[in-house]
Amino acid sequence: MSVYNTREAKYLEQSIDSVLSQSFGDFEFVICDDCSDRGCIRDLLRALPARDRRIKLIENERNMGLAASLNRCIEASDGGSKYIFRQDDDDFSEPGRFGLQYHFLENNPDVSILGSNISLHDENGRWGDRRYPERPTKKDFLFCVPFMHGALAFRKADLVKSGCYLASKETKRTEDYELLMRLYALGCTGYNLQEELYAFREDLTAHRRRKYRYKVDEARIRYRGFKMLKMLPAGLPYVVKPLVVGLIPYGLLNFMKDVYYGRRKS
Repeated sequence: MSVYNTREAKYLEQSIDSVLSQSFGDFEFVICDDCSDRGCIRDLLRALPARDRRIKLIENERNMGLAASLNRCIEASDGGSKYIFRQDDDDFSEPGRFGLQYHFLENNPDVSILGSNISLHDENGRWGDRRYPERPTKKDFLFCVPFMHGALAFRKADLVKSGCYLASKETKRTEDYELLMRLYALGCTGYNLQEELYAFREDLTAHRRRKYRYKVDEARIRYRGFKMLKMLPAGLPYVVKPLVVGLIPYGLLNFMKDVYYGRRKS
């Protein structure tokens, strides 16, 4: 988990609690504080190692961004660990998530990347869900990322072999997209459990917080990723997709997401 000035301290606490209360408890919990300057967040994190021996806290001396911070977490993780599980600092996992993902990976050695379906939450609680393709193929990357980043578990050996996350200007909002396309280009395969094991916070302001310049960066990442996956020139219309999507009104964009993901409102 990488943490940087989480919007609400209560969300961070819920996220951490959801990890510590997993029914499968044999893990190390590595948290990187990406130089948070909110005292309440920093103090909360520094108190954690005394609370649970499984927690390892590392602190960046300067803000490095999500990709670089996650790489620090991977580097700091126990050398004997087989898997890396993700968790975002304002989302939460269902109690059985780690156990289900661990046992699936143990029994399916051909799978390197494992996600799940998710529930959607705002300040009022659960408002819907999002379903992902069970066995994503490289073609599923054309429209959007066919996994929820925070819900992922990776085989550590494959993650390290790939070089982990690419920390660059272009990947500031697309670090997961770039990594996953690179893993697929290396021959790795992924799977999404069809249970809702992860709760994602998505409110009405989420789309508005995303600046258009990040859409340009995403187009660059798409071009490079589709080239690695040998999906050009057929994939060229999807390279410019984020540039077009950035101009679509929020309501229409949400409708398109509902159709693509099979997303349902409660």
